Amino acid sequence: MYNHFEELADQLNVTILEGKGDFEGGYCTVNGDQFVVLNKTRPLAQRLRILAVSFGALDLKDRYMVPVLREFVDSHLSATERA
Repeated sequence: MYNHFEELADQLNVTILEGKGDFEGGYCTVNGDQFVVLNKTRPLAQRLRILAVSFGALDLKDRYMVPVLREFVDSHLSATERA
């Protein structure tokens, strides 16, 4: 799943950064460049959730995504919208 996110990031010119620290992570832009920041000390499931929510915030309706990745992103968006 992580590899699918990396491929999508390449297509969208989004840089995935991993670091250590006391932070959750998420999507941000700096000087027009797009980033998703992940805390590499967090479990993989949490990092995948951050990726799903981050990419879900972008307009991906007309972009091809592997079906399993689209379902994963959509399921996390639905959960976020309910919260």
